[in-house]
Amino acid sequence: MSSPLYLGIDIGTSGVRAVVVNADGDIRAWRRQDYLDPGRPGEQDAESWWDTLCAVLDSLADENLGKHIAALGLDATSGTVVAIDHNGDPLAPALMYNDARAKAEAERIARLAPRESAAHGAGSGLAKALTLRARHPGAECVSQADWILRRLGMPAGHSDQHNMLKWGWDPLTGSWPAWLSELGLDDLPTVHVPGTPLGRLDAELARRFRINPDCRLCAATTDSNAAFVASGASRIGEAVTSLGSTLVTKVLSATPVFAPEFGVYSHPFPNPDGTPIWVVGGGSNSGGAVLKQHFCNGEMQELSARVEPDRPTGLDYYPLPGIGERFPVNDPDLAPRLTPRPADDAVFFQAMLEGMARIEQHAYRLLAELGAPYPTSLRTAGGGAHNAAWSEIRHRMLGVKMLPATQEEAAYGAALLTGSRSP
Repeated sequence: MSSPLYLGIDIGTSGVRAVVVNADGDIRAWRRQDYLDPGRPGEQDAESWWDTLCAVLDSLADENLGKHIAALGLDATSGTVVAIDHNGDPLAPALMYNDARAKAEAERIARLAPRESAAHGAGSGLAKALTLRARHPGAECVSQADWILRRLGMPAGHSDQHNMLKWGWDPLTGSWPAWLSELGLDDLPTVHVPGTPLGRLDAELARRFRINPDCRLCAATTDSNAAFVASGASRIGEAVTSLGSTLVTKVLSATPVFAPEFGVYSHPFPNPDGTPIWVVGGGSNSGGAVLKQHFCNGEMQELSARVEPDRPTGLDYYPLPGIGERFPVNDPDLAPRLTPRPADDAVFFQAMLEGMARIEQHAYRLLAELGAPYPTSLRTAGGGAHNAAWSEIRHRMLGVKMLPATQEEAAYGAALLTGSRSP
């Protein structure tokens, strides 16, 4: 009998990625496709996620590996919320992780939630869920990851530790706190460890995608946590920066850190020896999305060759794609700082890379001030991992040993989590 395979799916900001691995973590197939409709700032059409995922799985079916896939797991963006009707169909565009309009709801949460809760702030999943419930009375609100899993066949009423952290789930007690009932929330899901089997793939979808009909559906994780798992980091002090559409900094710590006033939170990390270990970090709105506002991929490749890491530009940029920042500065009204703009695009591009490196430096220093270890080593995930000039700028600023990631894509980490917890 052939050895089992595991399918990991990443529902990202710009598109869907999928990978099939065996029990040893060897990649057997890989697919990716961008969304045809990227949505408006802070919003996306959930059906676009589904259509793109189906296109990816249709393409994977040509590999003829589906009959060996024992389990499917996925990751998605943390804090993205969609309101659905009783059939599970979206009632409005989903509110994305970087949408910060739920300020009134954040104030309601602040009056009830303890300081250490990750539900604070207009960017939290809880604040967005309250916003959508007010706009659509009677609607059910779910995370991006759970909406996809339910379309695939997962029973309603279940979720995972990582995506529910920003909905108010308490990782220290492993339960939903009582203060949530004062917000009228009485239908919160049962929360599971990421990778826990929760059901089986819908039979009709199994036939369409030519996947084993006994394929298990597993509890999800967030995109940055999946990228952390994929990187190979596993010891206290090891850190991973995800350089995708956004910039996410995380470090492994023996103790959790909760500082919502800075956008800092901690996720329980799957540790094989059973000792408590935490992924501590936060996500900035800076990242690849702001670069793409100014340059196409080809231009960035050409300009990267002209970057001179040993000759700093002296420009003090804070690159953001729009108004608002989450971490290391938690300010929904923070404006981008990208002036003065030099005449040479290569200098402008380098100054943006330097600005993001300063944000990363600030992030890890702040995490250390709050009680997490300063990184002993740093791995990089996401598209920015391939930019050698940026890596050199970051190395100079952070003063940390840079290590190669085992894999850079979150989908790989989702597949590993699925395989590690599947019987």
